[in-house]
Amino acid sequence: MTLHKEIVRRPSRRVMVGHVAVGGGAPVVVQSMTNTDTADVAATVRQVRELWEAGSELVRITVNTLEAAQAVPRIRERLDVQGCNVPLIGDFHFNGHKLLGSVPECAQALAKLRINPGNVGRGAKRDEQFAQLIEIACRYDKPVRIGVNWGSLDQTLLARMMDENARMDRPLEVEEVMRHAVIASALESAARAEELGLPGERIILSCKLSGVQDLIRVYRDLAARCDYPLHLGLTEAGMGSKGIVASTAALAVLLQEGIGDTIRVSLTPRPDEPRTTEVQVAQEILQVMGIRSFTPLVTACPGCGRTTSTYFQELALNIQTWLRAQMPVWRGRYPGVEGMSVAVMGCVVNGPGESRHANVGISLPGTGETPVAPVFVDGEKTVTLKGDRIAEEFQTIVQDYVERTYGGQGTGHR
Repeated sequence: MTLHKEIVRRPSRRVMVGHVAVGGGAPVVVQSMTNTDTADVAATVRQVRELWEAGSELVRITVNTLEAAQAVPRIRERLDVQGCNVPLIGDFHFNGHKLLGSVPECAQALAKLRINPGNVGRGAKRDEQFAQLIEIACRYDKPVRIGVNWGSLDQTLLARMMDENARMDRPLEVEEVMRHAVIASALESAARAEELGLPGERIILSCKLSGVQDLIRVYRDLAARCDYPLHLGLTEAGMGSKGIVASTAALAVLLQEGIGDTIRVSLTPRPDEPRTTEVQVAQEILQVMGIRSFTPLVTACPGCGRTTSTYFQELALNIQTWLRAQMPVWRGRYPGVEGMSVAVMGCVVNGPGESRHANVGISLPGTGETPVAPVFVDGEKTVTLKGDRIAEEFQTIVQDYVERTYGGQGTGHR
């Protein structure tokens, strides 16, 4: 039995975000967020398109100023002209009620609103401003993600729960009270939104924390207490391998338990790193778990004393980069190609065996081995490559396999 059949998804309502279904048995959705100044229309359009082409199915943008709100309709228009139909999510903190009230075209252009209950307002203004946001969502038929963050938790709610905890015979640890407060903020806000007229089928919840074990505990509890679709993400995951490992550790546990309807990997990019890295990581988490397929996966050995040449490493990297680069075109032209597997192995120990298990595989010669590279297609040896053009010839074999196996079924749509 394959892994994806072993994962039983938690039942949840289905929410339509533009043309993308979230929850209700729909595939787990990958989303990302821009880091451009939204008021810079050209830069934001460029980055949204890059994220979409990388495979982000929803893209969130910051709407924090009047200029940003006024830019949103122009961003949507330019994306539509370019054929980029990715739904845009508006991220609102502190002044969303004012911005959406002043620029109704912004609300119309967005596919979803993201509201943080901890940043809607303080005191009596909080309820009023939250109600204004929900009323706008109702007026324009927009779904809402009620997104609670550990770092911006509603302090009034937290103080109330801390006081209640202090009066208990056996008070809980502070950290546990805070986890309960995160969940309470999400559920109480969702209940209030429904009281104000927002249908439950337009509500998505998230409770983001920066600790792996905290996130797992909170989402397990949240999933047991509601049937809203859940957005997963480890907030402030960090940079580089730390961010990737932390996000993977948290999300993989929850996804394996069937929890989560949409995910984002919140990586801090290095100065020269593309924003699309977070999309790639999110896709790879889902793909290696057998939940979804996005791009052909390359199996490659780690190397050892038998593989002192770096040739197989270079070929594996080049093939993997080339496969991902083809996907914007292949996705529509060759349905099913994202499930293809490719193996690039470095010596005779595991090379032929792993290559036979892949759709297309090559076993390169290790140190001291005969300088030839057998190629296997669907488990059968088809040709032996040698000479200086092994890389080019292998890429041609992969391209031919794609055209022969997946061609003739495309719809031309992304």
